[in-house]
Amino acid sequence: MKTKKPLLNFILMDERWNDPALSWEEKISQALEKATDILGEDFSSMEVSVVLSDDRHVQDLNKTFRHKDAPTNVLSFESEMEGELGDIILAYETVMKEAQTGDLPLINHTVHLIIHGFLHLLGYDHAEDDDAHKMENMEINILKTLNIKNPYEVL
Repeated sequence: MKTKKPLLNFILMDERWNDPALSWEEKISQALEKATDILGEDFSSMEVSVVLSDDRHVQDLNKTFRHKDAPTNVLSFESEMEGELGDIILAYETVMKEAQTGDLPLINHTVHLIIHGFLHLLGYDHAEDDDAHKMENMEINILKTLNIKNPYEVL
């Protein structure tokens, strides 16, 4: 069966992400493959860049493009170039802190954020309650196929 996932371009901007045991590229590739299966769309002719960065870089982007002077866990920027969906950028310190605080495996939390960012690139949003519900349900369904429990479930 031909894969429908987008071509992945990984950019390592912070060496703290460089943990061979976590095999980021493989895990993220699998997650996006499951996402495209569930969405039923073919993104194989598209490219997505996943940028593994840090709080300072993400805060600069967040301030410049969203006018929020604080780091966040993930940012997504749609591309205007043909053949590119866009960029998903993760902030190491924030992601790590959230995983530790929530007692979540780092890989599971990171995969969730990648799926969240990917859905943003596809036009999903969570500004309004109805849209947030749709987006969260999509995330939950994709994560379930990866054996990752519902990140929105309150324990």
